[in-house]
Amino acid sequence: MKKLLYIFILLMPLTGFAQSEAKLIRKGNKDYKDGDFKAAEVKYRKSLEKNNKSVKGEFNLADALYEQEDYENAAKLFQDLAKKELEPDQKAEVFHNLGNSFLEAEKYQESIEAYKNALRNNPRDMDSKYNLEYARKKLEEQQQQDQQDKEDQQNQDQDQQDKQDQQDKQDQQDQDQKDNDQDQQDKDQQQNKDQNQDQDQKNQKQQQQPKQISKKDAERMLSALKNDEKKTIEKLKKQKAKAAKASKTEKDW
Repeated sequence: MKKLLYIFILLMPLTGFAQSEAKLIRKGNKDYKDGDFKAAEVKYRKSLEKNNKSVKGEFNLADALYEQEDYENAAKLFQDLAKKELEPDQKAEVFHNLGNSFLEAEKYQESIEAYKNALRNNPRDMDSKYNLEYARKKLEEQQQQDQQDKEDQQNQDQDQQDKQDQQDKQDQQDQDQKDNDQDQQDKDQQQNKDQNQDQDQKNQKQQQQPKQISKKDAERMLSALKNDEKKTIEKLKKQKAKAAKASKTEKDW
C-alpha cells in the first residue's frame, strides 16, 4: 500500500503578517522532511495562531499528526478541510490523506469513501486508485474475520449452553434421586411406625383379655381345692374332738 501524503508548499513570497505565517510553515516543512514531526506540529500550530484560516497550515498540521500516528485527530482536520472551498486537485489531496488516516485506523469503509472522493476530484490519481483497492481488500478481510469471530463466539456460547444444560440435567437427576430417597425413607419410617403401633395395640389387647386355662389345668385346680377342703374339714373335726375331750375332763373334777 502506498501511503503518499501531500504537503502544501508555499511558493510565493509574502510580506508583513503573512510572512511570519509563511516562515513558520516553511520551518515546519523542513522539520517534517527531516522526520521531526513533533517539531513540525509545533511550527504549524504557531502558523495557525497567526492565521487560523490557513489551509496550508491546517493541512500540513494534519500530516504531522498522521506521521505521529494520531490518526483520529488527523482525520478530523482533513474532514474539516474537505468542507472548505478548494481547487479539485487540492480536494483530491485532502481526501487522499483522509483515506490514509482512516486506513491506518482500520476504518476501511470510511477510507474507501474518502478515496472515491479523491478520485471524483482527480480521476487520474493512481495512488488513490491503488489505495482504494487495497482498502476494499482489507474491508473484505475484516468482514470475514468478523464473521469468523461471530461464529466462534456462537460456538463458544453454544458449548457453554450445552455444558450448562448438562449440568442442570445432572443437578435435576441428583435432586430427583435425593427426593426419591427421602420419600422412601419417610415411607419406611411410617411403615415401621404403623407396625409398632399395631404391635402395641395387639399387646395391649392381649393384656386386657382374661387368661384362658386348659380343661386339664382346671380339673387339677378343682381337685386341689377339694383336697384342701377335705384337709380343712379333717382339721376342724380334730379341733372339735380335742375341745370335747378337754371339756369332759373338767366335769369329772
